[in-house]
Order: sequence, then C-alpha cells, then structure tokens
Amino acid sequence: MKRISVLATFILLLVFVACNQKSQQKETMENNKNLANNPFMQTSTLPFQAPDFSKITDSDFAPAFEEGLKSQLAEIEQIANNPKIPTFENTLVALEKSGELLTRVNLVFGMLAGANTNTVLQNLQEEIAPKLAALQDAITLNSKLFKRIKKIYKSKDELNLDSESARLLEYYYDEFKRAGANLSEEDKEKLKKLNEEEALLSARYTNQLMAAAKAGALLISDKKELKGLSESSIKSAALNAKANGSTGKWLIPLQNTTQQPALQSLENRNSREQLFKASWTRAEKGDANDTRETIKRIATIRAEKARLLGFPNYAAWTLQNQMAKNPEAVQTFLKKLIPPATANAKKEAEDLQALIDKGKGGFQLQSWDWNFYSEKLRKERYDLDENQIKPYFELFNVLENGVFYAANQLYGLTFNRRTDIPVYQPDMRVYTVLDQDGSEIGLFYCDYFKRDNKSGGAWMSNLVGQSKLIGTKPVIYNVCNFTKPASNEPALISYDDVTTMFHEFGHALHGFFADQTYPSLSGTNVARDFVELPSQFNEHWALYPSVFKNYATHYKTGKPMPHELVNKIKKSVNFNQGYGLTEILAAADLDMEWHTITVDDKISSVDDFEKTALKNTDLDLPQVPPRYRSSYFLHIWSNGYAAGYYAYLWADMLDEDAYAWFEENGGLTRENGQWFRNTILSRGNTEDLNKMFIDFRGKEPDITPMLKDHGLIEK
Repeated sequence: MKRISVLATFILLLVFVACNQKSQQKETMENNKNLANNPFMQTSTLPFQAPDFSKITDSDFAPAFEEGLKSQLAEIEQIANNPKIPTFENTLVALEKSGELLTRVNLVFGMLAGANTNTVLQNLQEEIAPKLAALQDAITLNSKLFKRIKKIYKSKDELNLDSESARLLEYYYDEFKRAGANLSEEDKEKLKKLNEEEALLSARYTNQLMAAAKAGALLISDKKELKGLSESSIKSAALNAKANGSTGKWLIPLQNTTQQPALQSLENRNSREQLFKASWTRAEKGDANDTRETIKRIATIRAEKARLLGFPNYAAWTLQNQMAKNPEAVQTFLKKLIPPATANAKKEAEDLQALIDKGKGGFQLQSWDWNFYSEKLRKERYDLDENQIKPYFELFNVLENGVFYAANQLYGLTFNRRTDIPVYQPDMRVYTVLDQDGSEIGLFYCDYFKRDNKSGGAWMSNLVGQSKLIGTKPVIYNVCNFTKPASNEPALISYDDVTTMFHEFGHALHGFFADQTYPSLSGTNVARDFVELPSQFNEHWALYPSVFKNYATHYKTGKPMPHELVNKIKKSVNFNQGYGLTEILAAADLDMEWHTITVDDKISSVDDFEKTALKNTDLDLPQVPPRYRSSYFLHIWSNGYAAGYYAYLWADMLDEDAYAWFEENGGLTRENGQWFRNTILSRGNTEDLNKMFIDFRGKEPDITPMLKDHGLIEK
C-alpha cells in the first residue's frame, strides 16, 4: 500500500474542508430558496389572509413547521431575557404577537390532517406533535418568563388595565401555573418527557383510528343483503366498493359513532349484526390499528402528569378552568340524569321487544336491532318514514335557506358564495360573511362529504383567527361526514344531519362574532363545557316554524313539506330520547372513569375496565352501548375533550335554558338575536363564563328546561 505524505494529507484535508463548506453553503442557499418559495413564509394575499390551497403542497409543511418552531422559540427567549422591567406590553402583548408563522402553518395543517389527510401528512403529524408539545413546555415551563408574568400579576391592581387586558393577565398567570411553572427543574424535565410522549401517542392514535375505520368498513357481496337501503345509498355503497378495488360489491363505510346510519334501514338481521360488530371491534383486531395499548399508555401518562402537578387524577387537574371546576361537580350533574335516562331507555327497550314479538321475530332485542326497530316503531306511532322526509332536505338548500337564513333573521348576516377562493376538494364551498351593515366579517368554508382520508364526525375550526391586535378577521370551516351522492344526484340528508349542520354553524357564529383584541381570548377559545352552548343552542332553529318552512322544500318540485309531515317530525322529536341520552351518558361516564384513575391503578384490559366502569354507574344496559367505545373515542384521546365529554350535556343545560329565555321573550327576533350576540357570542373568553351566562339569562342556569326537552319530566 502506498503511503501519503503529511503535506499531501494536509492539502487534501484543506480541499475537503473547502468542498464541505461550499456544499453546506449550497445546501443553506437551497434551503433559503425553498423557504422563500414556501407559501407559509408570507401572509397570504387572498381575502382575509385565507390560505392559497392552489399553492400549498405536502412538502411545504415540514420546513414551514421547522422554521416556525425555531422562530417562535427565538421570540420566547427574547421576551424571557428582555433586560427591561417586565410590563404588560413587553411581556404579555409580545407573547400574543409571537408565533405568527407557526400559527399559520399549524391551522392549515390541522384542517388537512383531519379532513384530507394522506401518508405524508400522517407521518408528519406523528413527527411534529411531540415538537409542538416541547415548544409549549419551553414557553410555560420557562422560569424567567414566568417570573416576569408573576411580577406583572402581583402589581395588577396598579396597572389600570382595561377589562380584557386584565382577563389576559389572569389567563396567562393561571395557565402557566396549571402547566407546571411552579415545579422544580427536575420535575419540569419529567413533565416535558410525559407531554412529548402523550402528544406523540395522541397523534398516533388518530392515525390508527382512521386506518381502523377504513379497514373496518363492511364489504357486502350480495345485493340482497342490502334490502331496505335506498337506491341512492346502494349506489353510493357500490361506488365505495369500486373505489376500494372491489367492483361488483358494496362497501358500507364506518362513521365515528358506535351505531351506524344504515342500521336504521337494513332489513337483513345478519347484515345489521355484521355492520354493528364491524363498528364495535374496528380498533380491536390485534393488528397495527388496534388502539388499546395506545390508550392505556395515554391514560397512564395523564395520571402520572396529574400526580406530578399535585392532583389526585387527571380530571381534577384539567377541570380547574372549566365551568364545572372539579370531577365531583361533574359526577353530581351526571347522577341527576342517569336514573331517569336509563329508566326511559329500559321502557323503550320493552316497547321494541314487543314490536319484535308482535312480528314473531323469535329473538331478543340486541344493539344492532335497536335503530331498525325504533324506526319501525316511529313509523307506526307517528307514521313517519325517514325516506319520506329526505327529499325535502337537499344539503345546500338546507345550508343557504335554512342555516344561513336563521343567521340572517337572528343576527342580520348575509352570505355571498365565492368561486375565486382555492379549495382542496372540488365539492367544497366558500362564502363571504357580511354583517348587518354590509361590512365583511369573515370567510366560511364547508366540506360536507365523507371520504376515506377524513376523520369521522363533524367539527368546526379556524384557518385564520380573529384579533384586533394582529389585525385579522375569522376564516372558519365546518367539516361533516355526510354520504356523497352518486354523480348528478342531489345530496339528500336526514333530519339528524340537518341538526348537525345547524350545530356546527353555531360554533362558526361564535367564531365570526369574535370581537377581541387578544388571540388567546378570541372567539371559541373558551372552556369546553361552555363552547358547546352556541352550537347546541343553534340547533333549536332547525325546527323553528319560520326557518323550517324556508328550507324544507322538495328538491324536485320546490314545494314546502306538507303540514302533516312537519307535525309528524315535531311529535317524534322526543322519541327514543332515553336511548339517545343514555348512550351519551355512557360515553361521558367512560371518559370520567378513564381520567379519574391514579398512577396506582393498573389497567390490564381496556375491555374489562370499560365493562366495570359502566356497571359501577348503572349504565351497563346491553342494548344501549356507549356512543363511543373506549377504543374509538377520538374526542378524549386526541381531540381535546379528555375529562370533558360531559361538556355536551352541561352545555345542553345551558342551551335549553338560553332557548327558554328566547321563548319567554318573543322567540326568533333580531332584538333577541342581538342580545345573545352581545352577551354571549361576541364575548370570547373575556370574563368569567358563569357570570357571562348570568348576565345574559338574568339568573343561574336551570336544569329544568333540559329535563323537559329530553322527556325526563312533564313539559
């Protein structure tokens, strides 16, 4: 082997270093060039700073996230290390202004990751979740930053802050304390690791569940097994199968809930059982999509976090900033509802069994029979057939002449459809929202049809938040999972779907009417057990006479729904309420049971834990399964409703009492709508939420209207 001289070696080393530097410089220049071309690096030039989906590609997200994380961390360090005396302006206002790039990319990513995902986005979701958690910890566990906030907080009485600024100071001080700002440095490091692991597992859970739902769809080989479904539904199932590579068969996709829409119509009992069990076991197949080990670890992490933060369980920690305040208040509230709800459900089960026996069915009522026979009983009692009413509920007619019309009558809003705003799916719609004086207040997107790459359920969120400080107006979207019709056919939906549209647009109104200076307090950034008030309250207008007659028109003839059919719907509103309330109570109970475990509780089996939890609270009715089973309970494992699913029922109490106020004061009028807007919808999180409701209602919330609405006491 030939040796190389020392001088020659040195020269080669210099050449290598020079080449390496040039390579690094070239890579840096290339990265800078790519960032310069990245659509997230600059504020969008579209109306309301709406994202330009025609320019956004999957590859844009990762570098934008990295740059956003880096820039916000630098901003936080600058605020924390500011040598000047801490002031409201140089600390809290600076915090509110920080993270502009990260917020921009994260809001768009959140929309696509939930509504239009793919492998690239799913992988990035798992990669970025712990980094976002780490950044949050870098903010709330920063000792220097908390010291500045604490100093401002201690002198709050001398600052002469306006009410919203005073609320912001209170908000930051409480949030930092809740997040562990007072922990020792050693415990902070433990908490950071737990937060990162939880974030990763929650993102993984979301992806597992979406894959499980897709894989769990029921494939039917014989069309006869679909007897009872409408022709439109059968065509849709055939298209689903074809898209899945099973031409000549029929595929029924799974929705996020336990019960599935097709169970209401399928006449073949074996088909019903197969579909129900496909739903029930979707995430429990012992494969890569089985979520049970994931949720066991998430629950354990949360219990460990609670102990570290000085609380007996996760629910006790997380409920501090909710209206309920603690688990005991939640459990007391639920206990008021469980006995009458389950009593009603048992009576309904007896009625359904009698119907089965009357038809000489020769079997005992099971979970997969409930919706089918309750629909038969509803037809028998009220002569109401779901297929009779669907032709009067064409999706976009409901939206424009129902949902939008109610918003116009109550709040003076009008809506102009836009075709110049890029979207990520061709069947989406976009509207400019105009206030009563004609000024533009925001942009509304709707994405209504189910896809395999969309999470189940329905939700609302922002693409751009409202803030006077930042100078932005709301860009808001609603996502649902309605069955897409075959080509050139109308999208006819059920009355339940109609109420879902009104519900999600109630959230949107809460966001559109936001009138806050600070982003952290704006719009829907309120407690979970308050955030569902505007959405559930908005459902009431779906059946309000003047609204209903404006949209419930036949899609072919344009004629309004006949009075006798309208009356049948009204009479049947309280039908099956025992079942509906019990399945939600069962889910709320499971949520609380999972989040009141301690670190000493060892969960060996998710299924056994679930059975015991339901039995302990008298919610183990065999024919009434929870609305969500533990293994596919997306709300609590990934969507921010941990120890908070009860919020739907708590907010139901608020919304029924709010609607009672409207009934007492003349119903749907502009004056009443303006009062609700002024006192609730436009207030964000600018004051104590209990006080906010009392200021609107004139008294503490009353559970009586809720009990009446659910048929638990006489009206």
